[in-house]
Amino acid sequence: MKTVEIIGYKRANLGKTEAKRLREEGMVPCVVYGGEKQIHFYAPMILFRDLVYTDEAHFAKLTIEGEAEPFEAIIQDVQFHPVSEVIMHADFLQLFRGTPIKMNIPVHPMGQAPGISQGGKLIRKVKYLQIKALPKNMPEFIEVDVSNLGLGKSIKVGELETGEYEILNSPLVTLAGIEVPRALRGKTAEGDEEGEEGEEAAE
Repeated sequence: MKTVEIIGYKRANLGKTEAKRLREEGMVPCVVYGGEKQIHFYAPMILFRDLVYTDEAHFAKLTIEGEAEPFEAIIQDVQFHPVSEVIMHADFLQLFRGTPIKMNIPVHPMGQAPGISQGGKLIRKVKYLQIKALPKNMPEFIEVDVSNLGLGKSIKVGELETGEYEILNSPLVTLAGIEVPRALRGKTAEGDEEGEEGEEAAE
């Protein structure tokens, strides 16, 4: 998995006033936990572009002022402003190479579904799957093959092939499906009725 470096600076004050000032200066208040100590810091918002606004998962390399060595982490939670979508706060979890972690990994539909050429529409039901794995086995995204989906068909979590990782979502969860347009549903229904009338006449 790719790594995005976040350069941070320790926070002297943790109040709301200070956090607001940091955001006005283009900074993101952050915290990292899971290691020997919890560290509160802030980092330039622009550095989060490739970590948050992306359709692939990434690890973070945290280089924080005053810490002897950088360390790896994963982003656990991001709070956005409800209107502007500006990042209000970010939580990181320090990771260790020999310890399994859980991450929300993006789902990528792959292939051309026959149902689309028949007039249907691909509907993505789930955009992320929760994956548990060692850091070295964590995928950047999960491929979902939709090349066999016809009209009205769907694919569920239980049909996916897994590698050296575990999918924590229920096997019954639908990942994607081909929606039948209303116009086609109407034509199909008419065709069924005509077929039934023909059978009655034959009897």
